[in-house]
Amino acid sequence: MNIATVPVADIRRPSRADGEGSVQVQMDPNVKIGNAKVFAVYGKGGIGKSTTSSNLSVAFSKLGKRVLQIGCDPKHDSTFTLTKKLVPTVIDVLESVDFHPEEVRTEDFVFEGYNGVMCVEAGGPPAGTGCGGYVVGQTVKLLKEHHLLEDTDVVIFDVLGDVVCGGFAAPLQHADRALIVSANDFDSIFAMNRIMAAIIAKSKNYNVRLGGVIANRSNGTDQLDKFNAAVGLKTMARFPDLDAIRRSRLKKATLFEMEPSPEINAVQHEYLRLAATLWAGAEPLDSRPLKDRDIFDLLGFD
Repeated sequence: MNIATVPVADIRRPSRADGEGSVQVQMDPNVKIGNAKVFAVYGKGGIGKSTTSSNLSVAFSKLGKRVLQIGCDPKHDSTFTLTKKLVPTVIDVLESVDFHPEEVRTEDFVFEGYNGVMCVEAGGPPAGTGCGGYVVGQTVKLLKEHHLLEDTDVVIFDVLGDVVCGGFAAPLQHADRALIVSANDFDSIFAMNRIMAAIIAKSKNYNVRLGGVIANRSNGTDQLDKFNAAVGLKTMARFPDLDAIRRSRLKKATLFEMEPSPEINAVQHEYLRLAATLWAGAEPLDSRPLKDRDIFDLLGFD
């Protein structure tokens, strides 16, 4: 099947509560992840979601958890610091067998990364065609058919940019908690406000709830603190703007593989603390996004 022409039967109109007036790909009720704790990571494009997701995956694995990371970006670069390469995507593999999933083998699309983290890159449809939600749905379906979710404790969806409409909101249909990566600056916070609205819309029909903010590339949190106080959010962890973090990406390595130093040790400890907090159960936040104009009034300068 050509992914540019998803059958109409696969597109369902959810209730009006799922985004007023929207038409989105809706999760097949028979395709559920299971007992694993599921986190979806969102944030402004280029804010460091893949770095955050990969290091958080390793932190969970260091706590003895069986972890699966699913990259949801056509660039398929979410897991390369874990696997040390750009792995084939689910869509690449399905296309190679003319979209006959029964011909797909586990080793074709699941790759073991650092410290046993299992890695999958969902990929995406050709630019301007197809649906990201179909891609996410097919990925979860394959994982279930190959019984790869039965022995998984934690699933992390790493979702591209701040796209929270249509198919790329699909991970929210599977997640227990949505985490937003943001820097301590206006543009990141503005994007985060939009993401909050999408999470709240999805929470009306699905189990996903807002977990909190991960401050990245932020030596301070004054702007984040001001915004959090206004909308009812909280910062769960903070990672400073360190050259060592940039170098880890260049080395195709997670921060847990870098040469020990006081700053690296501190960042590793923060990831381990965040993983332990999330595993213990992050309380859902009753947050409300601001109107765009109100963010300017709150954080803007005269």
